[in-house]
Amino acid sequence: MLRGKRIWVAGILAVLCIGVFAPTAFAQAQQDPPEKTSYLELLGFAGPIGWILVVLNFVGYGLIIEHLMSIRRDNLVPPDLLNRLEELFEEEDYEEVMNLCESQPNFLTNVIASGLPRIGSGYESIRQAMEEVSSQESTKLHQKISYLNLISNTAPMLGLFGTVSGMIGAFDSIAKATTSPKPSELAGGIQQALVTTFLGLLVAIPISAAFFFFRNRVIRVIMEINSISDELMERFREAE
Repeated sequence: MLRGKRIWVAGILAVLCIGVFAPTAFAQAQQDPPEKTSYLELLGFAGPIGWILVVLNFVGYGLIIEHLMSIRRDNLVPPDLLNRLEELFEEEDYEEVMNLCESQPNFLTNVIASGLPRIGSGYESIRQAMEEVSSQESTKLHQKISYLNLISNTAPMLGLFGTVSGMIGAFDSIAKATTSPKPSELAGGIQQALVTTFLGLLVAIPISAAFFFFRNRVIRVIMEINSISDELMERFREAE
């Protein structure tokens, strides 16, 4: 019976101690949180590869901003210009159409201007000339956005290069140690491996998504321009 009372007393004292000291310890933990590693310190762990990835990131986002402004339907197929071309075709003023195309060169006008000199050669000749120029203009657009694809493919490879380099450093420390190495001696190489992998993926994922977005936009615009130019030149097939 006495033993049971001692157990109850010990339990009550333990609960009181927890109630008294636990809030104090918790408050101290909140007041003194562990310091977090800054992004600049992470780049320091990544080394030169990390800075190369940062530069690629800025270049990639710069290209995205430029493409958002330049690769637009209204830039490649200006509505006012298209309306004017349709009016001139209805009036059969092909000389003015040629002047307009030469004064405002873009994807659409370059395609139409290539077909106008072959009006007397038949519709197939017109179509062949337009297809050649359309293919050239399409290649230019695809080459323009291909740099995004290059960055999105290169970034993970650089990250992997940093990963391998960091792991080589960590294993080199193990190989040269005369005693069992401390975790702090291996942390540098392992941290470099993880940080460079992280940076590589951080650069590659959004830029890869942007590349596919612009690729689909380019394909849609190319299809629309080819459709517009065929429709404008269709009258010469009917004349035959």
